[in-house]
Amino acid sequence: MAIVLLSGGLDSATCLALARREGFACVALSLRYGQRHAVELDAARAIATAAGVEHVVLDIDLATVGGSALTDAIEVPKHEDVADVAADIPVTYVPARNTVFLSLGLALAEVRGARDLFIGVNALDYSGYPDCRPAFLEAFQRLADLATRAGVDAAARGERWMTVHAPLLTLTKAEIVRLGAELGVDHAATVSCYDPAPDGACGRCDACLLRRRGFAEAGLVDPTRYAGEDPWATS
Repeated sequence: MAIVLLSGGLDSATCLALARREGFACVALSLRYGQRHAVELDAARAIATAAGVEHVVLDIDLATVGGSALTDAIEVPKHEDVADVAADIPVTYVPARNTVFLSLGLALAEVRGARDLFIGVNALDYSGYPDCRPAFLEAFQRLADLATRAGVDAAARGERWMTVHAPLLTLTKAEIVRLGAELGVDHAATVSCYDPAPDGACGRCDACLLRRRGFAEAGLVDPTRYAGEDPWATS
């Protein structure tokens, strides 16, 4: 069994499909963490249902912590071109989010007896978040070995009880799009936008721009409904 973190976005949906292709019986874990928009949770629910996997949703409140445009009253940065995406850590970074999410996935894995934990982070075409880097994942793997009863018991036997998987870590967004298409991911069901409008994704936040470039470089049509645009006119 594997626990797969599922946000409802392109990367996590591809990660779930990849884990299933590798033969894992998956439990999808989503977090209602105080994000300003619930559309991604609706997407996660639909993706898990379509995949026929159990979907667990946990409630935490990172909005109380604040400090991010995704959880606080901070404007989401918008750009006209992906080249304008800042190289430094943007205000859409949610403090300690992946640390918290992986920790909850670790807890669920220990209780369920799962020995594998999947996360769809990417260290190439992403927004510069520190918790998407290989060094962070290596550190969390050590934490999983040290901070759990299952880890201590396994170490006494000279074993490792849990493996943290980040299979998309070194892929470009275009490669992720192509992989998702190969795996049969319904790209139209995924949500990437940081600031969705009632009539679709904003099209100008970092996540939208990286997604659009990924589809264009993959040579595939982006089926996303962008606010004020014909969804089939984008590529």
